[in-house]
Amino acid sequence: MYAHKTKALALFIAGAAFALPVAAELSAADLAKLGTTLTPIGAEKAGNAAGTIPAWDGGITKPVAGFKPGGQYPDPFPSDKPLFTIDAKSVDKYKDQLTAGQMAMLKKYPDYKMIVFPTRRTAAFPACHYTETKECAAKAKLAPGGNGVVGCTGGIPFPIPKDGNEAIWNATLRYKGDTFAQNWAQAAVTRTGDYAIVKFEYEYDNQYGNCSKAVKDREPNKILNYLQVTTAPARLAGQILLVHETVDQAKEPRSAWTYNPGQRRVRLAPNVAYDNPGTAADGLRTNDDFGMFNGATDRYNWKLLGKKEMYMPYNSYRLTAPNLKYADVLKAGHINQDLARYELRRVWVVEATLKPGTSHIYAKRVFFLDEDSWAPLASDKYDGRGELWRFSEQHSENWYNVPMFFGTIEVHNDLQSGRYIAMGLRNEETKIYEAIKRSGADYNPNSLRGLGNR
Repeated sequence: MYAHKTKALALFIAGAAFALPVAAELSAADLAKLGTTLTPIGAEKAGNAAGTIPAWDGGITKPVAGFKPGGQYPDPFPSDKPLFTIDAKSVDKYKDQLTAGQMAMLKKYPDYKMIVFPTRRTAAFPACHYTETKECAAKAKLAPGGNGVVGCTGGIPFPIPKDGNEAIWNATLRYKGDTFAQNWAQAAVTRTGDYAIVKFEYEYDNQYGNCSKAVKDREPNKILNYLQVTTAPARLAGQILLVHETVDQAKEPRSAWTYNPGQRRVRLAPNVAYDNPGTAADGLRTNDDFGMFNGATDRYNWKLLGKKEMYMPYNSYRLTAPNLKYADVLKAGHINQDLARYELRRVWVVEATLKPGTSHIYAKRVFFLDEDSWAPLASDKYDGRGELWRFSEQHSENWYNVPMFFGTIEVHNDLQSGRYIAMGLRNEETKIYEAIKRSGADYNPNSLRGLGNR
């Protein structure tokens, strides 16, 4: 099945009008496209020829009626009606616009479906992100070995990417807010639909591209300071993870520390990377699955397969509605697909193949990056035998008060075991996005013991 899709995608790329750029750096002519024929971060501003994808008009930049700062995000499109539904009976009709993982889910679960709505190009970001993208694009380069980016302190480094490594670094360095706190939950769901909720408090102190800080006040070579505190269940409460993530990982790799309240000790955590198991994930995701992909790129060869129109999760406000309980979302086999929204999107397709002499449980990964935000919307993951193993989707929304396009419920489906983990559950939470003020000293590993005793 994968060979068939790869051949079809290759034929699509060969005949498409969007030839991949080959120049080593962006020309003045290419830079001039940003904000004119292209959006400020590199998407095609125009709609498609069929009229099924509209032109980008700036996205949603103001809160909609009913929004309360810090709380849930009301659906801007409550009156939208589905266009059609893709299910096991119609999957072959739409196979050219589906990932291998989506097709596998449709064929594995008789009740699985994808409800397709009109495409709404809602993604929007602060003006400083657009300005920094244009500045960054003129000078950005990959770090030695491709494991990082040099020359930029904010913005999308490669808005017109020439290879897969550039594209995945765009995804890693996309705008994800300034400094804020939020709460969310996750659940590892069994084949029969049983699960236990694990709850977290998070702080994201983004340094790269932080629009509330002058460049001189941003920590050098730092993407973000990331703090995770487990609050439930009681047996896990008080566990803390602190991560310092870097931009040029060839110069300075990620640093991580954990605090265990039972031992009352802060420890270095070098295993918080690559394919080591994620926090309380029951083995259903790796550390670098978080956010669909994070961390070092050095274990894979990255290939840019081109851009394609595909059905992707998007504008997922119904799935995160506060009138729902987690039990309404979490079902046996997969999340409640009656609540998920799919749209026809243009995505960059990036294939990551494990380098000889390195190791990872995923021998190959295929990512589908939203052209309007650079967010990974889906990924297919293959084991060492070349068999499709896991399929992931990131259901996302425009958080219009910031504004930014941000992942909400992130689902990693294990096609072989019939289990999945759902992360970013917020239906029953109240702190969705709370701007906070922090300094670098607040993310010192020596302070973790005090946080664990709050």
